Amino acid sequence: MCTPQTASGRIRLNVGGQVFETTADTLRGAGEGTMLAAMLEPCWNAGATGGVPEYFIDRDPACFASLLNMLRTGELHVPAGVPERMLFQEASYYGLLDRVRATRIGELDLSRTRLAASVPPGRAPVDRPAVRAAPDGGCCVTHGPIVRVYNWMLEERQPVCLTPVEPVRDAVYLSDTTLLVGGRGMAAFSVLTGDLSHHFRIAHEGKKTARLFNARALAFDQQTNVFASCNNSGITPEIGYGIGVWDCITGEQTSYFFDRKYVYALTDASKLQWLASTNALMAVKACLPKDAFSPSSITLVDFRDMSVVWSWSVGSRRLDEKHVADAVVMEDERSVRLISQNHDLGFLDIRSRGSFQQPWTYQSKATTPICYPKLAVHGGLLLASKDDTISVYGGPNHDHLRLALRGSQGGGAIADFSVGGDRLFAVHHEDNVLDVWETLPPPIA
Repeated sequence: MCTPQTASGRIRLNVGGQVFETTADTLRGAGEGTMLAAMLEPCWNAGATGGVPEYFIDRDPACFASLLNMLRTGELHVPAGVPERMLFQEASYYGLLDRVRATRIGELDLSRTRLAASVPPGRAPVDRPAVRAAPDGGCCVTHGPIVRVYNWMLEERQPVCLTPVEPVRDAVYLSDTTLLVGGRGMAAFSVLTGDLSHHFRIAHEGKKTARLFNARALAFDQQTNVFASCNNSGITPEIGYGIGVWDCITGEQTSYFFDRKYVYALTDASKLQWLASTNALMAVKACLPKDAFSPSSITLVDFRDMSVVWSWSVGSRRLDEKHVADAVVMEDERSVRLISQNHDLGFLDIRSRGSFQQPWTYQSKATTPICYPKLAVHGGLLLASKDDTISVYGGPNHDHLRLALRGSQGGGAIADFSVGGDRLFAVHHEDNVLDVWETLPPPIA
């Protein structure tokens, strides 16, 4: 009985009908865990009968030619007839996407990327810029009425803009090809072309119309539902709408939640976060720099029975009272981490009655921050911005400082940051600069 052996020497690959010959060392250079390296293992060669090992792969040969040449030379050349997106898909199939990114990113200076002007001439920015990471490693930056879109090479694509032209309040990637934008109204756009896919209409008194509304914070449930905190402030005298729910494919409103007891917590929410394991939505009403003493609150809405299942709020207007600048539910969905306008970290247990909890462990001296801080979670770590630095916290209570990521010198305070697509993006407030880090550094043991 012949014992399977690890392939070595010359290798022949038939990819989509085109035959390539290379060496086992070249394929092994793809790296451990990739499909090409795995093909050399004994379990792949159990039926080998001697001679030059040959494998058939039912994929595109033109893309494979570029990827094989990259393994041979360390350089990536994309033929004119091969769409870049198709090449990335093929690289993902072979387990070479990170290798392709590293090859292309070598041409970029990721430590400091200066963006094109985000605000049209003659229009002053209304709000600080915000950044959203795309699933494929790109991002978008909102500033005033414009959303500038960048692919994973940080090459600018066609920008998008809502009509009527008003400040963008939030943006969410529904997929790596579709961007949802909210402001005065809400619409989906193609990331690739900038074309409008469809407007999201709001149902009013049983009539589905194109009625105008303000969409402030956006979220989606990884399936088909889109959520938005929406109101008609500045449009009609009454206050209404609350949290709306839409079908992300058709743009039709499917449901809404409104409770007068939580009217401002819902209609004025500045952040929404979907909790997959509990089918609940967190709505955060944070204090704003222009109104530092406005009430802040955190509300959890269960959309299975349309009810508020947990809430916490700060209503005092005392000068020494801490107000929430941002909040995020941790990945275990049992606790909420929050940060005050003075950069103090707080903790709330969702399993306990929210209204009676005191989240702050100590009182710090009141300061006037350059830019209000933001929070995010990624891989069990808590990230918080302060001035020009992003601090990364770990440990059982996520209060142990692991490391600090310093933004670009001279870029000013960090206005917003976002994690996704194996990248961390931070956009600065004073200067038009975007910082980009490849993945998060591993925690220090």
